Amino acid sequence: MARTRISISLEQEQAERIRRHAERAGLDVSAYLVYAATRQMAETEAIEEQFSGIDALIAKAEAEAATLPDEPDEAAEELTEQERRDVDAALNLVYGEDRQDARPGRVA
Repeated sequence: MARTRISISLEQEQAERIRRHAERAGLDVSAYLVYAATRQMAETEAIEEQFSGIDALIAKAEAEAATLPDEPDEAAEELTEQERRDVDAALNLVYGEDRQDARPGRVA
């Protein structure tokens, strides 16, 4: 299998740190970087696969939310004070308490 050379630029301190870690692992720098990158890619791919279902649901919810009117309809005014507090508490859990009229698919 043909090998390909990849050149990287980094700070001297980073290079020394990588050399020390490679040495402790019993690898040369190239093998260590390939191992580290391959491991990181495998972790990222596993996470993406694990969360792909929820990511699709989020994308669908955001697309649906984008079609909602900007102003609440009159039915929202029929909520009791406790229901309004409950809704506000739920939105705070999602967006944080410092939200400013944040809605999915919209920039706060």
